[in-house]
Amino acid sequence: MEKGIKGDGPESIAVYQTKGGQNMKRLKNEAGFTMIELVVVIVILGILAAFAVPRYIALQAQARIAAVNGLAGGLRGSVAVVRTKYILMTTPATPVVMDDGTSVAVGTSGAAAGVPTEVGIAAAIQDYSGFTYTAGPPALFQSTGAATLTSCQASYAPATGIVTVTATTAGCS
Repeated sequence: MEKGIKGDGPESIAVYQTKGGQNMKRLKNEAGFTMIELVVVIVILGILAAFAVPRYIALQAQARIAAVNGLAGGLRGSVAVVRTKYILMTTPATPVVMDDGTSVAVGTSGAAAGVPTEVGIAAAIQDYSGFTYTAGPPALFQSTGAATLTSCQASYAPATGIVTVTATTAGCS
């Protein structure tokens, strides 16, 4: 292969002639990445990924815990609204019909008077997507996809209307 140079300066072109007579043009200053540079970049990306993956997993658990706490707040709000509606009725009875037409079964005697039953709370909350509902007592709303369902849930006691949250980082991951 013969070499000839056209022009002078930083943008001069080196022309190589191959056996077939074709010219291959190449800039003198043309350079690529060395194998060592590529390996260093791959190692740096691997180190960054090693730190990012555990943080992502921790974020997933925190998001599930926040979702369980949010659902628990919704359950408490539903109990308060249904109970208020029950107390304001002229003749308290079950079911309590909400303004949107939803029928909510409630207890009618003692401390449970006006408190949604385990089936009534599911009707009162209406949307609990992302959770699996199991009628009780207690009624359980468990986070779908959690590592340990019993460690990532909100439970509802229909006798008292009390909502309890059980959410751990390990259980909700």
